[in-house]
Order: sequence, then C-alpha cells, then structure tokens
Amino acid sequence: MKALFLKIPLLIIALIPSIVLAQTQLIKNLRAGKKQTLVVYGTSLTAGEGGRAWVDSVNVGLNKKYGNNLTVINAAKNAMWSGWGVQHLDDSVISKKPDAVLIEFGMNDAYLPYKTSVALARLNLNYMIDRIRLYNPGCEVILQVMNIAINKHAEARPNLLAYYQVYREVAQQKRILLIDHYPHWQQILNQGEGVYLKYVPDGIHPSVQSTKAIIAPYVLQKLVEGR
Repeated sequence: MKALFLKIPLLIIALIPSIVLAQTQLIKNLRAGKKQTLVVYGTSLTAGEGGRAWVDSVNVGLNKKYGNNLTVINAAKNAMWSGWGVQHLDDSVISKKPDAVLIEFGMNDAYLPYKTSVALARLNLNYMIDRIRLYNPGCEVILQVMNIAINKHAEARPNLLAYYQVYREVAQQKRILLIDHYPHWQQILNQGEGVYLKYVPDGIHPSVQSTKAIIAPYVLQKLVEGR
C-alpha cells in the first residue's frame, strides 16, 4: 500500500511560508495571530471515517503551524446532499460563527434517488454561499470537488461530472477558492480499477490512509496558495 502512494505523481507539498500574496484570508488571519473558526460542511466524504481523518489532519497541521489559534468544526453528515445543507445551514454552520467554511455536496447531489437536478444543486450552492455572506461578509467560503465514484456508486451517479462542474463554475463566478481533488483521483483510476480500490475500498469513500496522504495535504496547500 505504501509503495502505491509513492507512485502517484501528485503535487502535494507542505505549507510554504514564502507564499503570502494569494493565500486565503483564513491563513492570513492565523499568521497574524487571530483566533479563527473553520466549519467543514458536506457529505460522508467529510463526515465519515476517511473524512474525519483528513479534517483532523488539516486541523493538526494548521494549529501546529499557527499556535493553536484555529477551531475546526466538522458539521458534515453522512448520506446528506445540498437540500439538507440548505435546510440545516443556520443551525449547523452559521450558528458556529465561522470565519471560513469548506463546502462539498456534489457527490450526493448527483445521487439519483435524491432527485436533485443540476439546476437545483446550483441554486442550493449559491443560496448557501449567499446566506453565509449575508451573515458575515468577511466569512470566507471555499468549495471542494471530491473523488470519483465507481461501480454501483457510479451507476447511481451517472451525471456526477455535471454536478462537479457546478462547483467549478460557481467558484469562478463568485471568485472564491475551489479545491479540486478530482484530477488526483483520476490519476489513480488511470492506473486501473484494482489500484483505485486500494485507495477507495468501497468504490466511493477513500480510506483513512488515502485521505491523509491525498486530500489533507492538498487542502493545506490550497489554503496557503489561495486563488
């Protein structure tokens, strides 16, 4: 397993102090010694075992570097989608008084039984961003595109790429940071389904080791680099 991770040509780096011009407001505030609250919001890709692992790794990495000034709240929930995200935004996110929010619901918006059209997914995502900004114009909203679903999970999400594209387009339109993990997972899948399943054993949820090695370092990198 360890050898497989070494073969992936990913640009995963440690936090680089010299990158300061474009970094996120979250990092700028932490560098200035300000207390910050980061809320992560989304599906089981954030709330599940692997999800908690990458969130905890980001939490530990930032607090180690910035003097324990960051509080990270995982407000994601297994099997949820943007409709739930809209309904629970006030109690799960805004009530926590965040300085920054990471959002990912694309994987489950694409799930056919939830009957969420691409248009509705876009509407819900825009609503969440606008509602957070209404609460606090200075709150930084960051979007995430996650991994690839295969086998039965892909069959239940035949239009996943369209939902992920919504996140890319909304991030560009609203000029906010997008953390797009998809290309990294595509690189792994290109090595074969058998290889991909070593990282994502059930075909949809990356393992704890995978999220720590692939997702967490890239989140840290993008927070430093910014847009």
